Amino acid sequence: MDTLLLLKAALMGIVEGLTEFLPISSTGHLILAGTLLDMHDDKGKVFDIAIQTGAIFAVILVYWQRLRDTVVQLPSQPQAQRFAANVAIAFFPAVLLGLLFGKAIKANLFTPTVVASTFIIGGLIILWAERRQARSETAPRILSVDQMSGLDALKVGLVQCLALVPGTSRSGATIIGGMFLGLSRQVATEFSFYLAIPTLIGAGAYSLYKERALLSLADLPQFGVGLLFAFISAWLCIRWLLRFVASHSFTGFAWYRIAFGLLILLTAQQGWVVWAE
Repeated sequence: MDTLLLLKAALMGIVEGLTEFLPISSTGHLILAGTLLDMHDDKGKVFDIAIQTGAIFAVILVYWQRLRDTVVQLPSQPQAQRFAANVAIAFFPAVLLGLLFGKAIKANLFTPTVVASTFIIGGLIILWAERRQARSETAPRILSVDQMSGLDALKVGLVQCLALVPGTSRSGATIIGGMFLGLSRQVATEFSFYLAIPTLIGAGAYSLYKERALLSLADLPQFGVGLLFAFISAWLCIRWLLRFVASHSFTGFAWYRIAFGLLILLTAQQGWVVWAE
């Protein structure tokens, strides 16, 4: 068993868990961390997607009661049916566009320059969204996930498609997009968690199936360690984020994105780091 490889897997899992649900792009961070840790080959890319499932287990644990109640009540309760339908509606656009354009996106957009640029652009959009909400004299239109309509869910799902571009941030797109669409910060964050369950499980399962020829039983320890550390760090992050959004804006994350994006561009231009595509 390669101890160094397992240590790298643990570090990648921590990066995934800490960044998946914050508006700072887990994919972008994994691409950059994979470069620094020399885990950016084809198997490393499958690993990056697969360990997202560990982060999703954390969401399921935190929201277990709501998810369990929804499954139990689904045959008879309209509220549970509407909630499940909204998640399905929001999930569909990313599936469709991912299947249609996923290969082209990976071939052309998974570069350090694109990741750095989307970091910066996303940060500026977050600053704009927060300033817009601070100046607004009207309260958010939707104060509970159960108030969302199918059209609201579809709009959030369409916004999530922006995250197909690496560095955008799936959670950032759905949370900030939801705020633009009239969801409160807390509702947008909570719905982003629910939407992550089918999105990331589906992406992980599809990637493992598609690239199964690259994998063997010898890879199980590496993937298991990555999943475990992604789960633990994501669980801690989710619990913290739920408290954070109750009384804070996302402005700090915006400035982090901008600074990090500029740092990537600087190191790439000066040749200090050869970022892998």
